[in-house]
Amino acid sequence: MSGETDKKAGKASLYLAAAAFTLSIGFSFFGIKKCVPYGDTLTLLAYRYAAALIGVVIFSCVSKALGNYPPARPGRPKGKLYQPAAFYILFMILQIFAMYFATSIEGAIVYAMVPIFAKIIGRITLGERSTRLQNFFVVLTVSALLVLIILNAADIHLNVTGLVIMTVSSIFMACQNVSARYVRGVFAPIEITTCIAVGGFVIFFGSAVIRALIRNDFAGLFEPLTHPEFVIWVSFLGIFCILLSAQFMAFMLAHMQIIQSTVFNSASTLISIIAGALILGEPLCWYHYLCGALILAGVVGMTLAPAEEANSGKSLQDDLDGNKKR
Repeated sequence: MSGETDKKAGKASLYLAAAAFTLSIGFSFFGIKKCVPYGDTLTLLAYRYAAALIGVVIFSCVSKALGNYPPARPGRPKGKLYQPAAFYILFMILQIFAMYFATSIEGAIVYAMVPIFAKIIGRITLGERSTRLQNFFVVLTVSALLVLIILNAADIHLNVTGLVIMTVSSIFMACQNVSARYVRGVFAPIEITTCIAVGGFVIFFGSAVIRALIRNDFAGLFEPLTHPEFVIWVSFLGIFCILLSAQFMAFMLAHMQIIQSTVFNSASTLISIIAGALILGEPLCWYHYLCGALILAGVVGMTLAPAEEANSGKSLQDDLDGNKKR
């Protein structure tokens, strides 16, 4: 009875993490809109990762003080830990670069394909298999999301360069999901999140400082911090939309198949649209309700769709165990 209770509690924690991930990503657009008047993209990213790094330091210190931080295990290949972080940061860099060529609508369309990319890459590299029912639900979710994005767009101008860069960016995001799934059980979610926060801070804040040096404009770099609204919302973007969302996703990938975890990205886009209607007064049309219902049906169906343990694919621990036996 105790084992069954623990199993139910574990599932409840997993679905709670999935819901929190969906909400944090879904509301990120609102925080970005609040920060845009005070700084450009690089400045915003620099302070987002600065906030994420501060959050990681506080979280780690508290966890260690309470004895909840995962103990260091000797002999682990640290290079495997850096892969998920590297893919995540490359995704963000290319996503920003692509925005100089493509529109945000084009980016949303391509980003909606991440679950498909992740499924293919996970099947090739990890041997993770999905059932026909899971395939049906992921196609339903992605298709409904694509229709929603296209109908919601006032105008779409295709730019080949932007689409190519955005596609590569989305593939990097899919690779991040696959690599985070691969290292499950060997590296804890907080270790992956720490690498993302540290790497992002070094790259983006470092770039912002270098730009300030070249322009001799350190006043411009620190000027956004004089606005309380910017500090509040950039902290939200760093702590909730980078630190916690990365933590939640890493936790989900440690316990869910890739195809199940990544489909929650589609639900986050739906949350963004609903939040825009409720908070910013943006209009809702019939297709919002229809596509929203289909997306929710796909996410719920994917969550409940049965998946055998044998379908989970190999992990880093499997490879380490195999090397020991040789």
